[in-house]
Amino acid sequence: MLCYADFNNITANDTCGGSLTSFDSGYYDGSVMRFQYFEETPIKKLLPAFIMALLLFGCASKQPADDPDALADWTEINDPLEPFNRSMYQLDRGLDTVLVRPLVITYRVLPQPTRQAVSNVIRNARSPITLTNDVLQGEGRRAGTTFVRLIINSTIGIAGLFDVASEFGLPYHYEDFGQTLATWGFSEGAFLYAPILGPLSARDAVGLTVDTLMLDPTTWYGWADNPMWHQIAKFGILVIDTRENTWDALEELEKSSIDYYATLRSAYRQTRGKELRNGTPQTIDDLPTFDDNEDPFSSIRPASPAIVTTAINE
Repeated sequence: MLCYADFNNITANDTCGGSLTSFDSGYYDGSVMRFQYFEETPIKKLLPAFIMALLLFGCASKQPADDPDALADWTEINDPLEPFNRSMYQLDRGLDTVLVRPLVITYRVLPQPTRQAVSNVIRNARSPITLTNDVLQGEGRRAGTTFVRLIINSTIGIAGLFDVASEFGLPYHYEDFGQTLATWGFSEGAFLYAPILGPLSARDAVGLTVDTLMLDPTTWYGWADNPMWHQIAKFGILVIDTRENTWDALEELEKSSIDYYATLRSAYRQTRGKELRNGTPQTIDDLPTFDDNEDPFSSIRPASPAIVTTAINE
């Protein structure tokens, strides 16, 4: 990112808010000395963390193979980092209690139509993410629907405030790069739990990074002038809107769960499975098989994750 640092006597004005340790060129414009330099982009800043995450996935240890039943359960759960994930879950619960929940409670004071308008604007602004992934997945018809929705809601819907396209028979759907990777044959990888973000797989972590840094047009705006407040505000609004939309479902799910972490893990996988099938029901081949002497209900979770599935897909 191109940045400037202007010097007038001993006063400095740095457009990127950084420190001028090196510069690419400089010139005197008659009143101040202006230096040009380049600041690292967000991709370069996040790349080391991304590489460390991949290394962490590769270093996860497996359950000993001397217990076939335990190994089968471990493989099905696919949570090799469970102790670490549970610590992140506890951190997330703390952040939700002291930060996110109070903000959402305050936000819910607004009338429901106002909150729905905010959700509509967010959906519309993120339509290019869905459109790109529709194309990458070879979903021509769905890509056409997304494109027409974007045009209609951006114009008649007043920048997305109103979802006029749905009234015209063009229903909303969302695609992300994690789903694109699944379509291309990449396995989901290890289960992860990230504070604020919640449950996700290694594959979806990569997809989220690509969507956020490369496909989200609101991120491109942030790169143009590097307004950090813009990135913080965008993330905060997205978190509050998502938490508000799933508030009732998650509250009910937590009340009926014995192990809320395990229930969220199961709900996340069922939700993602439905999204990968574009909402179609499971086929017979997708359903689990049981031995004659096996109890088919032995692995059912303490609470049904269908509540979260319904809320997220609304």
